[in-house]
Amino acid sequence: MTTLKKGELVEVLISDLAFGGRGLAKIDGYAVFVDQALPMDRVSARIYKKKKKFAEARVVQILKPSPLRITPPCRHSGFCGGCQWQILKYEKQLAYKRRHVVEALEHIGGLQEIPVHPTIGSPLPYGYRNKMEFTCSDRRWLRPEELGLPDVDKGFALGLHVPGTYYKVLDVGACLLQPSLGNEILEDIRAFIRQSDLPVYGLRSHEGFWRFVVLRHSVEKDQWMVNIVTTGENRKVLQPLADGLIGKYTRIVSVMNNITARKAGVAVGEYERCLAGLPHLEDRIGNFRFEISANSFFQTNTRGAGRLYETVKNYAGLSGHETVIDLYSGTGTISIYVSDSVKKVIGIEWVESAVNDAVKNCQINRVSNCRFVRGDIKTVLSEVSDKPDVMIIDPPRAGMHKDVIPQILEMAPDRIVYVSCNPATMARDLQMVKDRYRLMEVQPVDMFPHTFHIEAVGRLEKI
Repeated sequence: MTTLKKGELVEVLISDLAFGGRGLAKIDGYAVFVDQALPMDRVSARIYKKKKKFAEARVVQILKPSPLRITPPCRHSGFCGGCQWQILKYEKQLAYKRRHVVEALEHIGGLQEIPVHPTIGSPLPYGYRNKMEFTCSDRRWLRPEELGLPDVDKGFALGLHVPGTYYKVLDVGACLLQPSLGNEILEDIRAFIRQSDLPVYGLRSHEGFWRFVVLRHSVEKDQWMVNIVTTGENRKVLQPLADGLIGKYTRIVSVMNNITARKAGVAVGEYERCLAGLPHLEDRIGNFRFEISANSFFQTNTRGAGRLYETVKNYAGLSGHETVIDLYSGTGTISIYVSDSVKKVIGIEWVESAVNDAVKNCQINRVSNCRFVRGDIKTVLSEVSDKPDVMIIDPPRAGMHKDVIPQILEMAPDRIVYVSCNPATMARDLQMVKDRYRLMEVQPVDMFPHTFHIEAVGRLEKI
């Protein structure tokens, strides 16, 4: 049992990078996970959490930097929860993400010697996000160098959360993950909110008017949607903001107002109003167009989504005659993407608004061979009478419900394409089907540069 104590300062050499993005050091065999540390860093770190099998620590001083370390371009790096890996060279990020997929398959799934290809990188490592969500707060979290300064305004923030907290908001003037025009738009909205007579929302008091600013960008058309989320309607205040934005920026084609009085910290309104322009954006993945409303789900890296979906299509091995079942089909983007190479697609999705969007997206693209079933997959999958040749599975981070797996095995498709945003649950799910399906290969695809998150596509063949 280690003698380490909470609050203790330790000097360690970082030996590895753990899944979750933190550096790993060992003290007499005891694991210490260190925030913002990289392999080959020698650091002084302070223990802030101690458990029986591991401790967590924060870097106090970098004594000798790793050769992998670079100077991050963003001044908020290390404090903001948006991206943790700006300190790591991008090609090394891709290598570690691949390794995390391999380790999950081996250690969690018991799946050894699976061909895991080099990670496909994002076409843009910065400026790639088509959606950014900024939180309004009546309390600004101060960076260490701001503590004690007399002229710092502590009563306002419009920005991103500090990691692991819901009420600490970092006032962010610019985010490098979105296209640069988004930062100019954000700055104008910030100035308007500060000059208004209405208060920003208190994340603890649950009082105030201004809650979120959500910016969405269409890559194909280079157009923007601004969505202002407030606790109530006030057209008198919001209309001048909308008119001013539309008037100044020709690239803004939609200004929406989502209204919610709910306490939950989610930037989705109970209802919405269109203040100016159109109620949606339009974007393209491959040959297909998609309408994106303020609350639609759409892959946040449009260019990366094209590479991800093309991998899915290749792994499905389509000839034009297949019946495909698409589980967790969402707004139908994968169903539609493969629709030109199959006989028919049946998508199954729980969220009603997503199913409605999927139907609309089919109409926009004149796709007639997709149909969508709304319901809980573990309940409605058994009601689908079509025998699938291929099953595409793209579950949420938690993976598949255990009751779904026997039904998949009963339907016995020839091929399964498993799309994952969480290597741990991917490995768990694939372990449960390994007696009936052989995992032939896995392709990691980086949709989220400078974070530890990784998408991975697995190709499975029936034994």
